[in-house]
Amino acid sequence: MRIEKTDVLVVGAGPAGLTSAALLARDGVRVTAVNKYAGCAHTPRAHITNQRAMEIFRDLGIEADVLTRALPGDQMGHNVWATSVTGRELARMYAWGSGPQRRADYANASPCTMANIGQHDLEPVLRDQACKLGADLRFGSELVDIRQNENAVEGVVEDRVTGERYVIQARYAIGADGGRSLVAQALDFPFVGKTGLGSAVNIWLEADLEKYRAERPGALFFTIQPGRDFWLGAGAFITVRPWNGWVLIVVYDPAKEQLDLSEDALVARARKVIGDPDVPIKIKNVSEWQLNHVVATQYRKGRVFLAGDAAHRHPPANGLGSNTSVQDAYNIAWKLSHVVRGIAGDGLLDTYHDERQPVGRQVVDRALKSVGVFSQIPSIFGVEAGQSDEEGQAALEKFFGDSEEGRDRRARLDDALAQNEYHFNAHGVELGQRYRSTAAFPDGQPMPEYKRDPELYYQPTTWPGAYLPHVWVVRSGRRVSTLDLVGAGVFTLLTGIGGEAWLTAAASIAEELGVSLSAHLIGRGRDVDDAYGAWAAAREVGDRGAILVRPDRYVAWRVDDLDDDPVAALRRAMRQILNLN
Repeated sequence: MRIEKTDVLVVGAGPAGLTSAALLARDGVRVTAVNKYAGCAHTPRAHITNQRAMEIFRDLGIEADVLTRALPGDQMGHNVWATSVTGRELARMYAWGSGPQRRADYANASPCTMANIGQHDLEPVLRDQACKLGADLRFGSELVDIRQNENAVEGVVEDRVTGERYVIQARYAIGADGGRSLVAQALDFPFVGKTGLGSAVNIWLEADLEKYRAERPGALFFTIQPGRDFWLGAGAFITVRPWNGWVLIVVYDPAKEQLDLSEDALVARARKVIGDPDVPIKIKNVSEWQLNHVVATQYRKGRVFLAGDAAHRHPPANGLGSNTSVQDAYNIAWKLSHVVRGIAGDGLLDTYHDERQPVGRQVVDRALKSVGVFSQIPSIFGVEAGQSDEEGQAALEKFFGDSEEGRDRRARLDDALAQNEYHFNAHGVELGQRYRSTAAFPDGQPMPEYKRDPELYYQPTTWPGAYLPHVWVVRSGRRVSTLDLVGAGVFTLLTGIGGEAWLTAAASIAEELGVSLSAHLIGRGRDVDDAYGAWAAAREVGDRGAILVRPDRYVAWRVDDLDDDPVAALRRAMRQILNLN
């Protein structure tokens, strides 16, 4: 077999694989991504896109393209429970920071809004940008085997059109090949957790429901009907296109029920949960899936790394799947880039596991907890398995009735919806990860305590290991985010008035270590004007202090005041972070 060589082999071209490929290519790293399918995702699949993922897309220059194809954040936020889309409404709750209690939290946390974009719309944007940046993307090319030694990774790839097999030899590889990862299986990555915790079907369909949904805009709509006591009730609608494109999710127990997946049966089922027996429906795709609760206990094996669903597999609750996958890529890409280009030592790559594996663990646990909380709701409305329509209607009337039982069940609903804040407004889970690794140089200060619930509320800090806080500053007369001053594949040093020596030190260390290291002085009346005083309030160091930010916008190091020898201080920090000691 012929052998091709590259720096990084990426297996899989979903959100994790395409983001990895785009970021690596932007840095000038030779990257080859293979995907067994002929093109990008052909169904919506993942759809909730949180602010952190949008910030990464902003860094890649595709934020506007993503928003053009998405349901914007201001139309995502009404979660509705009803007997059908046309039927009696049972409850609503605000989601994704849309409510008056949480809107400011989300607005203050990021320059980006949330968005609802199906994977079939997102992936082409990522693909096009990766190609534009120089990535070698090969669709219809299936990895059939992978092996490694101390010097290289070798992937055996089959062209699914010609049948030819060849070897791609790379210095490193990223397994981003999804929940049935061949990379994880072939290289025996260890996992903990359980699979097959539930069964579901996604039905992608077209139906004009504008007159029922336009006044109740939201990413999700849940139907509650007799006998369907599952955590998503009788079926949940995901908005794909407002207001005529949907994915209907139906959860079922295969031990008790075998779903009829014929088109006629699916149309009938969809019409029942819509509540309109005559609405025209076009079935576009049907896919079956299972609920899993699994995470890799090891994200690195030798020269190979797992990312995305290959590393963590969990229910869709909280909408964390593709978001976590994109963030995995943002973490590993800059580290691989610096090692491949000879700027960092191989030990830097160990910090990928140290930083992202705890996040994967948190995400799969949070998603399963949310399923448990959410599954209480149908029974509160009186839904039971095997129930007739008449029995279900009678139970529902009791829920709304002037009785002790009705009052008790309504109180239980209020409690369940309050608990579902952890499902639909878990801002701290979405944005609040704080890393502990050798790629975050400690400053002797303990990690700041959480003043509010760490799952519900994002609490920004410049503590090394935390994501740089977003605030608005002014540059060249234009309002920009502090996040726009950092990223772009380079390290950045931020200082204030009186800290000019840090700028000189940054230039010196950049030349000495051969690393890209930009620097900005932020202060009132300076080139980067702290016009609102927001940065002074957020930075947690003095005017003459400094904050070193990694290419993934995480704080790597900080110092409160001007050091006696800023060059030496910055050198020590950079050498540890880059594993050059």
